[in-house]
Amino acid sequence: MQTAAQSSARNPAIVEHPLTPEDQNAIAALRAIVEPNKGTLEGISARSPFDAIMERVAPAEGVAYRPDVIGGISGWWCLPNEAQPRQAILHLHGGWFNWGSAQAFRHLVGHIARRAGVDAFVPDYRLAPEHPFPAAIDDALASYHGLLERGVNRIALTGDSAGGNLALVLLSLATAQASADRPAPAGAVVLSPVTDLTLSGKSWQTRAAADPYFTLSQARQLARSYIGNRDPSEPLISPLYGTLSGLPPLRVHVGDAEVLLDDSLRYVGRAIDAGVDAAAEVWNGMPHGFLAGVGRLAAADQALEAMGTFLSARLDASQVK
Repeated sequence: MQTAAQSSARNPAIVEHPLTPEDQNAIAALRAIVEPNKGTLEGISARSPFDAIMERVAPAEGVAYRPDVIGGISGWWCLPNEAQPRQAILHLHGGWFNWGSAQAFRHLVGHIARRAGVDAFVPDYRLAPEHPFPAAIDDALASYHGLLERGVNRIALTGDSAGGNLALVLLSLATAQASADRPAPAGAVVLSPVTDLTLSGKSWQTRAAADPYFTLSQARQLARSYIGNRDPSEPLISPLYGTLSGLPPLRVHVGDAEVLLDDSLRYVGRAIDAGVDAAAEVWNGMPHGFLAGVGRLAAADQALEAMGTFLSARLDASQVK
């Protein structure tokens, strides 16, 4: 697979961000901690340690948190001071479809909400293996419709990892179903999305050593618990293989040192070919989930600022007169 640098040189829609010396040292220290456990998180027993990791994200200043039920789905609101009215972000959390919770991800999403200047809701969609495909997608769509029923008519979608998969599937569904009383999403930003559950991306090999967290065998087990015997290339399972024409603008942020790099670059390439305003921001040296290092990693802070700027602009541009 071509490197991120080669991709960005050929395609201006791929923006490459250099690794700072400070971030390089911080990531080296992180690797020393996490690499001994690479590939070991599997099954529902990993839920508690995974949530504990996400709970360590420093909370954003000026953001309050409140549980709620939207569209029949429980979750958490992230409420920044002076948020724009009738606008919201719907964030689908990560965890390989098997792990994660709205409560554990609320602080990370609070940073996104504060920078975008709008409230954000994180639904507790149902998890595999107890609730396999399409339960998570059904819950995401119910949350989206629930926000519209609450009078929120400008919604942007965000998601990370498996949540990025769900956000992109929801983006396609909500856009296809758009009507006068159910507007399409204003746009989307996804972080290292899982776009291809056939696991055919070349970065599963080319970034296998660089990625400090995941292995191919681990991903196969987690994907199987979500999709069972379904065809992994179904568009509602792997958005890479869906029809992307007509989607609203979207941005993808991904680390260069992760096995999901190819999932991001291929999706953005297909979206651009379909006429979508899409771009990938590739952060050199960064592993999966690097935005959890907000306040400690310059790359995390810069990526969050870029997300906030894009989301705010998209929500304002979609304002209903």
